[in-house]
Amino acid sequence: MPNAPSGSSPAPVARLALADGSVFVGIAFGATGKGVVASAEVVFNTAISGYQESLTDPSYTGQILVATFPLIGNVGTNAQDVESHKVQISGLVVRELARRHSNYRADADLSTYLARSNVLGISGVDTRAITRRLRTTGSIQGVLTDRTDLSDAQLVEMARSAPSMAGQNLVPSVGCTSNQPWSETLGDWSPGPDHAASGTRRVLALDCGAKRNILRNLTDRGCVVTLVPHTISAREIRERFDRNEIDGLFVSNGPGDPAAVEQVIHTLREIVRDQRGTPIPTFGICLGHQLLALALGASTFKLKFGHRGINQPILDQRTGKIEITSQNHGFAVNPDSLRRVGGEPTHIHLNDGTLAGFRVPGRPVLAVQYHPEASPGPHDSSYLFDEFVASMDIARGVKPREVAASGNS
Repeated sequence: MPNAPSGSSPAPVARLALADGSVFVGIAFGATGKGVVASAEVVFNTAISGYQESLTDPSYTGQILVATFPLIGNVGTNAQDVESHKVQISGLVVRELARRHSNYRADADLSTYLARSNVLGISGVDTRAITRRLRTTGSIQGVLTDRTDLSDAQLVEMARSAPSMAGQNLVPSVGCTSNQPWSETLGDWSPGPDHAASGTRRVLALDCGAKRNILRNLTDRGCVVTLVPHTISAREIRERFDRNEIDGLFVSNGPGDPAAVEQVIHTLREIVRDQRGTPIPTFGICLGHQLLALALGASTFKLKFGHRGINQPILDQRTGKIEITSQNHGFAVNPDSLRRVGGEPTHIHLNDGTLAGFRVPGRPVLAVQYHPEASPGPHDSSYLFDEFVASMDIARGVKPREVAASGNS
């Protein structure tokens, strides 16, 4: 473990204990001295950049995040690079915490940022060893703390007693509780021309823990977005569509086990199976992808260690093109079960062959397991938002503008 500089106070010690009995000792940062004991699933992310977006992604709720890139914190933190209103992770594990940050937009260093959110971090540990352990045994429960009154054995036992992510419905803890309008666009970060001139579509965004950049991508394309709680009924959605108050439904990303989000699955089942009138154009991302598959009658399963990073290769089977994508999920949809209920796979993860996207033939339903909005990550898949917009235009009898070529241009 690195030592504190000569003449300075001893560095505060933190420990990460895993349920397999291993204990890693390092330097505490962030919410030190507060007696924080974070008990959560330990996962790793392979991204080189974009750590602040990851820290604030609601899909990381209930997880201790291990950064595989060896230096974290070099650009500090700012008020713009956030995907929600707060830090969502339970704890952060890094090899080296940058001693000095440098970026013209930064308003705080990473340690101060975490301290404000009462989140503990640990540095000076072998993140490669931790990552190899997670890849070998799978994601595992762990405990992160800077408390000195707890023995290693006690921490390991606490980790073993922590609840598994399987079976947890975490959506109620991250989604909105009332209808909320959203108007922020990508602004200067928009990679393409202004889409607003092509018309206005009204999108109901079912909030299971939506990332802000997803919403920005929708508004950037001229959509009027309203966030609604995950408790909204299928009847209300249908009635609003029939009254021409909305043109489409978006189902967001979010944390936890998709099979445990029973209320949303029931709601979506009524939507995707409804044969009355015009089908509602529906688009799901990440957890939304899983929930729509479950609504059709497919099944999901927990991945060994998940997909978390910004360089994940995806094949669009419709075009034969490959996209490099941003991903953050620990569950996946069983493709055979999806086919049995009428779903059609459209995208495949090239690293392990898992399902990465599907559609419902004859209905305007499209879903992908990865994150076309990036933040962080590449923009190869942003065309999917254009496809969603086009499906809303078609449903309303409006001739859509030509969608940018699917996949890479």
